Amino acid sequence: MSETKKPGFFGRLFGRGNQPQPQADAETEDALKRATGEVATSTDELDAFRERRETEEAQAETDREAAEALPPEPATEGPPPAPPAPPEAIAPVELTPATATPIPEPAEESPAPPPAPEPAPAPEEEERPFPPGPPETTLDYVEDVQEAEQAAAPAPVAEPPAATPRQSWFQRLTSGLKRSSDQITGGITSVFTKRKLDAATLDELEDVLLQADLGMDTTSAIVETLRRDRFDKDISGDDVRAVLSEEVGKALAPVAQPLVIDKAQKPFVILMVGVNGSGKTTTIGKLAQKLAAEGRTVMLAAGDTFRAAAIEQLEIWGRRTGAPVVTKPAGSDASGLAFDAVTRAREEGKDVLIIDTAGRLQNRDELMSELEKIVRVIRKVDPTAPHAVLLTLDATTGQNALNQVEIFGKRAGVTGLVMTKLDGTARGGILVAIARRFGLPVHFIGVGEGVDDLQPFKASEFAAAIAGKDEA
Repeated sequence: MSETKKPGFFGRLFGRGNQPQPQADAETEDALKRATGEVATSTDELDAFRERRETEEAQAETDREAAEALPPEPATEGPPPAPPAPPEAIAPVELTPATATPIPEPAEESPAPPPAPEPAPAPEEEERPFPPGPPETTLDYVEDVQEAEQAAAPAPVAEPPAATPRQSWFQRLTSGLKRSSDQITGGITSVFTKRKLDAATLDELEDVLLQADLGMDTTSAIVETLRRDRFDKDISGDDVRAVLSEEVGKALAPVAQPLVIDKAQKPFVILMVGVNGSGKTTTIGKLAQKLAAEGRTVMLAAGDTFRAAAIEQLEIWGRRTGAPVVTKPAGSDASGLAFDAVTRAREEGKDVLIIDTAGRLQNRDELMSELEKIVRVIRKVDPTAPHAVLLTLDATTGQNALNQVEIFGKRAGVTGLVMTKLDGTARGGILVAIARRFGLPVHFIGVGEGVDDLQPFKASEFAAAIAGKDEA
């Protein structure tokens, strides 16, 4: 009877019992024992090892539960703490023999505690460029907050600006005629610079004055005065400007006449005529405001039925001045409107009736005939009307204004002039030429858009302003 070899530790562990093991298994077992340093050789030692392991696992679970119950520690700068070391465990052993039998699972005496959830692995960071630096400008939401804070904050009480002193009429006139005076005085200064008055100098001066639209009569009068008094003598630009102012004043003095409202004529009918864009409607509004300020009752008639904007414009002036406005739809007969306006003004006892007309070129015969018809229809209501026919002249038209005065005077019976837009041209001298040639009264001049910029004409002020002199 052969001697049965006592199974080793791995034999008993793997359930081989007393089965005889092949030589390869014995050699493998010895190699594994040497590699793992395993020293357990009996069942008692294995049972003790199991108990010790269960105890360590239970203690680890208790420590884990206690750690979870503690409040989290505040985050601190620096590297994160190292995780606790896992409990000891038997290193897995991988067997490769082909005759190895399956390992039976040992019966568990008590349910093992669930393993602690492993932390999710941190996602791998994608490689990306360096993060952008601070913005160069304030962010939009920051600007919105700043604007809201500034709007909510009470605004500092600013001191009221000092009131700008109101300019006198002569100052406004001088400012308006600056372009005309600069052209004239600039030409005079260039001619009379350290020179004696001779024939060549007088010829140059004559050219300067004619280019300023002063007209041949006024220019000849100035040149002849200088030839008689200062020929072959030293003369300065100031001397020439003094002569200029004097001669212009002489030419304008006879025509500087105010518009007189005859109280015996009620209503006093004023017919406004002129070419397109000469400022008729605006002049009517300013004149109505002046007359209302004098205590007169005024009525307006929107006779420019060809332009709807003119009707609306006159209605606005009527509301400003408190003057009723007689209107008809655009395209209506202007003479019929004039007839109704005169009739109504007489019935209501108005002091003044101002009738607007459509702008028309003086060289259009059919349009001038319509203007003549308006005058005839007005006289059917009042044979003495219109009591004043005012021609508005745009100073920027220059020499063409002479032709306008001539034609409108013949066809409509112009009785007085209103010169407008003297502040927008360097040709203000045309008024001197008109006064010399026609001798019609100049009632008003305008040097701006404001109501106060339409003023009665004064020859001395105009002459001083156009010559670039201070008011005498």
